[in-house]
Amino acid sequence: MGAGNQQERLDTNWVVGFVDGEGCFHVAINKLPKMSLGWQVLPEFRVVQHQRDEGTLHQIREFFGLGVVTRNHGDRMEFRARGMENLNKIIEFFKKHPFKTSAKQRSFEQFCQVIKMMDNKEHLTREGLDKIASIAAEMNRKPRLKYLESSETIRQTSHEGSGL
Repeated sequence: MGAGNQQERLDTNWVVGFVDGEGCFHVAINKLPKMSLGWQVLPEFRVVQHQRDEGTLHQIREFFGLGVVTRNHGDRMEFRARGMENLNKIIEFFKKHPFKTSAKQRSFEQFCQVIKMMDNKEHLTREGLDKIASIAAEMNRKPRLKYLESSETIRQTSHEGSGL
């Protein structure tokens, strides 16, 4: 049953189930020279749907009271939440209402770990950034992270291993 068949406000269990199947907790690490370490950590929560189901994404935005609905690419739209305040609200909700699938729950727990590290400003240290990159590399479909492949990171890691 689609959200279009729901009454005015979405049901909590429906949202949890829908996000369990369609949601994504993602942590990108982008090269950004103006940052103190030269890298930006960008966590986000997303739900992507075909544009014909854009109304469902708006209902999810209204349910959470935060985020935006925007074009993902092509004929796909997304509900996206960024920013520490918004992401902490999302985390609070899903801690109270856990996922049914172990894969989504694991991804969520890894995401929580990254957000907690960022709340503690650990992403502003090389050690913290390295740990976040390792966690992000294990989330979802295990994307290759440019940060982990950068010559600067490789050089840093090889120096640490050689005792220099």
